[in-house]
Amino acid sequence: MIDLHSHLLPGIDDGSQSMQASLQLARDAVEEGVEAALMTPHHMNGQFVNHKRDVVALTTKFQMALEQEKIPLQVFPSQEVRINGELLAALDQDDILFADESNRYLLLEFPDDDVPTYSADMIFNIMQRNIIVQIAHPERNAKIMSQPDILYQLIEKGAVAQITASSYVGAFGKKVQKFAETIIAHHLGHVFVSDAHDLPNRTYHMATAMMKLEQQMGADYQQMFAENAEAILDGNRVARLLPEKIVKRRFFNGF
Repeated sequence: MIDLHSHLLPGIDDGSQSMQASLQLARDAVEEGVEAALMTPHHMNGQFVNHKRDVVALTTKFQMALEQEKIPLQVFPSQEVRINGELLAALDQDDILFADESNRYLLLEFPDDDVPTYSADMIFNIMQRNIIVQIAHPERNAKIMSQPDILYQLIEKGAVAQITASSYVGAFGKKVQKFAETIIAHHLGHVFVSDAHDLPNRTYHMATAMMKLEQQMGADYQQMFAENAEAILDGNRVARLLPEKIVKRRFFNGF
C-alpha cells in the first residue's frame, strides 16, 4: 500500500516528536502493509511553517535512519498546506511540495471547522495552473459535514478527496464514521490515507479500512482506491465515478 498523508517527520509539527517515535510509526506502517509514504508536515497553518527545502532535507535524513534500522519503508517529501491568502505567492516562490515529482497533486487542508469563503476562487486559481487539489480529511470538517454540497462542488470541478482510514473505521466516533461512509457511497472520496500522528487514534487502520471498503462497496471499488494512491504518487490520472450530491434528511440528526 501507499500512504499519501502522514506526519512521521520528527519534531516539526503536531506529529512525531522524536526520531524514536518516527521509527516506531514507520515500523507500524510496514506492519500494516505500507511500502511507500509521503511525509506531509503541516505548512502555513498558523502554527507550523515547514519550508520545502527543510522538508526535503529532513525526509532524506529520515530515509537514511530507516535504512540503518532496516525498516523497508520508502519515504518522499511533501506538505499538508493550509489554504491561506499567501498560497499562490508560495507556489510562485517554489516553496510548495506536491505528492508527485511532476507537481500535479497538491494536498490542501481547510481549518477543522470551516471552509473559508474565498476557497472556491483560490482552488480555481490553483487548478488553472494545472494543479489538482487533494482535499484533506473532508469527513472531519464541521462546515462540510453541515453543508456537504461544498465537497460535491469541489469534486465536480476536478478536486479529489482523501478519506482518513481511521475515520472510516470509527476511531473518531460514529458521526465522523457515518459521514466518511456517506462520502464514499456518493463517489466523493478517492483514496484512503493514514494521517498518522504519534497520538491516540491517529495511527494507520489502512488494512482494516480497505477490508471494510471491499465489504461495503465491492472489490472493484477497493481496487480503485488502491490504484488511485499509486496514480497520485506517480502524477497520473485518478479513477473517478460520477459524483452524487449528499441530500441531508430533514428531522434526522446525522447522515
